[in-house]
Amino acid sequence: MIDWKNIQSVLLDMDGTLLDLHFDNHFWLEHVPLRYAEQHGLDTEAAKAELYARFHSMEGTMEWYCVDYWSRELGLDIALLKAEVEHLIAVHPHVPDFLAAARGAGKRVVLVTNAHMKSLTLKMERTRLAGHFDAVICAHEFGRPKEDPRFWQRLQECEPFDPRHTLLVDDSLAVLRSARQYGIQHLFAVAQPDTRGARRDVTGFPAINNFLEIMPRT
Repeated sequence: MIDWKNIQSVLLDMDGTLLDLHFDNHFWLEHVPLRYAEQHGLDTEAAKAELYARFHSMEGTMEWYCVDYWSRELGLDIALLKAEVEHLIAVHPHVPDFLAAARGAGKRVVLVTNAHMKSLTLKMERTRLAGHFDAVICAHEFGRPKEDPRFWQRLQECEPFDPRHTLLVDDSLAVLRSARQYGIQHLFAVAQPDTRGARRDVTGFPAINNFLEIMPRT
């Protein structure tokens, strides 16, 4: 699927791409409403209705990904609540092998995530993936999410890459569209970000079921 001789840089999303999105979906859709309901004396369904609307209103913004923002807004210690369910954090199949193969093939492998640094730290500690990357970039350092095409300019300033020879794998179609607008040539979506959810019918981008499908061959 990929002409690896034409790839120099590999940019990889974290949540839903390298890691199973089940953790994040369960956390935001079930665990946070449960704790919010407990704190405010609400019925869980009422808490979900209130929170889902608030979450939806912030999608695609830097605040949506910010642990500190939601801690302030909801009056909850979001980082602590994540630790309560950290056992659900899981790596997608074949990810460590893919990372090792890409670096073994001489590619620069960079984690590029919208996740807040507190979430990033928790997940790297839990998965022990940090040592597989040449660099780790958190969008909060730039103040713009990956959905914003200006993010890629900022990224290129600190992590030089040639868009013509760069591969990006991300589960977010909005992010992939933003990257395409910037000129990144090799773009792949993830068909099933949450292993307990349905496989998506992705349009507009090629999609992988797992990283074995695009594994560099030596």
